[in-house]
Amino acid sequence: MGWAIALHGGAGDISVNLPAEFRQPREAALRHCLQIGIEALKAGKLALDVVELVVRELENIPFFNAGRGSVLTSNGTVEMEACIMDGKTMKCGAVSGLKTVVNAISLARLVMEKTPHIYLAFDGAEAFAREQGVDTVDSSHFITPGNIERLKQAKEANRVQIDYTQPVKKDTDNETSVEDGDSQIGTVGCVAVDNQGNLSTATSTGGFVNKMVGRIGDTPIIGAGTYANNLCAVSATGIGEAIIRGTVARDVAALMEFKGLSLKDAASYVVEERVPRGNVGLVAVSASGEVVMLCNTTGMFRACATEDGYSEFAIWSALQN
Repeated sequence: MGWAIALHGGAGDISVNLPAEFRQPREAALRHCLQIGIEALKAGKLALDVVELVVRELENIPFFNAGRGSVLTSNGTVEMEACIMDGKTMKCGAVSGLKTVVNAISLARLVMEKTPHIYLAFDGAEAFAREQGVDTVDSSHFITPGNIERLKQAKEANRVQIDYTQPVKKDTDNETSVEDGDSQIGTVGCVAVDNQGNLSTATSTGGFVNKMVGRIGDTPIIGAGTYANNLCAVSATGIGEAIIRGTVARDVAALMEFKGLSLKDAASYVVEERVPRGNVGLVAVSASGEVVMLCNTTGMFRACATEDGYSEFAIWSALQN
């Protein structure tokens, strides 16, 4: 048994022609955050602390759809959500509808540790944040020029979202990549197992461009986008409604628990059979240190490392071939 870690920066329709100026900063950010997690695990930190630490860092990087880079609702506001879960104790915390909290994932952990509840949202979550003294800023901090332009393009196209994996086009035209549904491309997540076999997961997102105010996706829903128990830890990304319907994260754990499948076989079945193609990606680790990073989309920003020296960084999937 040894430590292992995996993280993602969102799954979706990622073109192999993705411009270097868009790809390279995200690749560098994932490598940077992976190294933070590796160093923390080597230092003996618990998996729960590691996944929070890594996701906090990802939230602070505006290249992803979480924290600082969260995409905008139809009203031009941010409504961030996050979830964290400890596999050993099965304790978990989730938040939605955040507008001023710098690190949603840390507020989710406080919900887990400081309240009798699992999930707080909107005004109640914001009030709890102020009560706990977490870092907050004016909501304008989260409204980046790129996401203002993405919202504009989505509204002009009369669609609910613009593909987050593509660079913002300054002039909206018919070539802009647009899809119906929830593109959580840019959603961030981290899973880890430490040297004691403790498993934890954390996921954070801004949702999707031009979403209805009040919409909640899969990220903060236990068993959908985020789940951990004594067998595995899973963080999912993709089309939220499809992930919720497929109970993606819990199904991976359930197949291991009730069918005795390996992590790889369980995750492969869920990704390939439970959710329609083009809708989901996930990263997961097992108690024995096995790592999987799978998607049925054309790509997913992802990275992993294990104590025995294995590491991997990838963007595109076999679907591109």
